Amino acid sequence: MGEGISDYTKFCVDLRRHMWMAGVETELRRLIWQIAVTGKYISAKIHESNRKLAGFKNIFGEEQLALDKSSDAILKNQLQFSGFVREYASEEQDQIVQIGTGAEKYFVTADPLDGSSLVDTNLAIGTIIGIHNGAMYGKGRDTMVAALYITYGPLITMVYSAGKGTHEFVLNREGEYVLSQENIRLKEKGDIYSLGGLRKDWTPEHLRFVEYLEDEGYKLRYSGGFVPDINQVLIKNGGIFTYPALKKSPHGKLRLLFELLPMAFLMEQAGGEATDGKQAILDISVEDIGQRCPIYIGSRFEVGKAREFLEEVQT
Repeated sequence: MGEGISDYTKFCVDLRRHMWMAGVETELRRLIWQIAVTGKYISAKIHESNRKLAGFKNIFGEEQLALDKSSDAILKNQLQFSGFVREYASEEQDQIVQIGTGAEKYFVTADPLDGSSLVDTNLAIGTIIGIHNGAMYGKGRDTMVAALYITYGPLITMVYSAGKGTHEFVLNREGEYVLSQENIRLKEKGDIYSLGGLRKDWTPEHLRFVEYLEDEGYKLRYSGGFVPDINQVLIKNGGIFTYPALKKSPHGKLRLLFELLPMAFLMEQAGGEATDGKQAILDISVEDIGQRCPIYIGSRFEVGKAREFLEEVQT
């Protein structure tokens, strides 16, 4: 498909047609479509949310909004009857759940509602999905075949990749996902940055990296939600998001399986990079569903510069 699609035609290309024209394998195409449709149900649940807590904590010790629980149930129930998914892993579950017969080849990971604590302030939130073939454990570069996220904001958008570039779709008034940007490409060097963690908890080498960005005039853009902050880097075609190793949390905050692998897959397909400071995120082996690691993700220049500063303490 490439760059041959005209500005007029692209708004007539819905998600199913785009995947078919891009040569995405039939079962994977149907699975991605089903997840995209499920995003519409989650969006409806968000709009009717009363913001009340479910009254218990999830497996990571965080307050679990009723909305998180509902979104997780919607996803699991929809995938259970897809016929394509063998196992489902979610941030809201304490273990991997078998939802198929055992013969299906796809394994789906989910952060059902990233940034749900932002609902009461009416900021954008999202859903993060990773799709693996054959296994969830091991290196993401060996197992991942697709990834996507859905942003629930002023517009409902979906960004996906099945290994053939990274593409954005917008949900229109008729309830169809239509192509907005095809083959998103990051510039070699951006001009925005998003920073997780408290400054007082940063390591000296990370602080020096941030001070470099500040001295170079980078603009700070941080919402507190992983999906909207990554979406901004992608749609603005450059920049960096980081949630680093902290003095008391050397593995950072974000989870490798549910959050980092899908976003790294999308970012690499858009010409960017994602690293923990030592190696590419997609080359880190998943050994536990709760595994965390630091993240530097975005344009090649900024990620490379982060590695330079971090290597000061590693060498």
